[in-house]
Amino acid sequence: MAERFDYPQAQEIRDTFARHHARYLFLGKSGAILLGFPDTTQDADLFVEKSAENGEAVVKALIDLGFVLTTEQTNEIKRGKDFVQLKNGPFDLDLIFAPDGIETFADAWAHHVEVDGFPVCHPDDIVASKEAANRIKDRESLPRLKKFLDYWKQHR
Repeated sequence: MAERFDYPQAQEIRDTFARHHARYLFLGKSGAILLGFPDTTQDADLFVEKSAENGEAVVKALIDLGFVLTTEQTNEIKRGKDFVQLKNGPFDLDLIFAPDGIETFADAWAHHVEVDGFPVCHPDDIVASKEAANRIKDRESLPRLKKFLDYWKQHR
């Protein structure tokens, strides 16, 4: 298990998913970090487009990255299970096909942000997802995240 999400992991994900034409967006704190949010997280969160074709591409990309997928995990990814947590690879990765607070992948894609070639959910979607999830850890980080969002919007 990796100690924390870092830029080289993001690059590996970006480059490998691109080779396999897998459609996704960085979400959660990992997405916010790529936008410049000064924090850490233990894993990468990816909002993955739910389709049979994309599920196949994601499975191939994950195997290419070094994840050892069980048959059950492979099937969950291919069918687009709402949430698939992977801890059996070079780093921890959460695949989210139906994030709280975001209607559809198409909606999120329509206003996503590209940062150094990284497809990232718009900060409004990151905040909406954290608010909707309403976990203790999200409630604790939301004031800082919202403050960053205001700064980001003014200075981008």
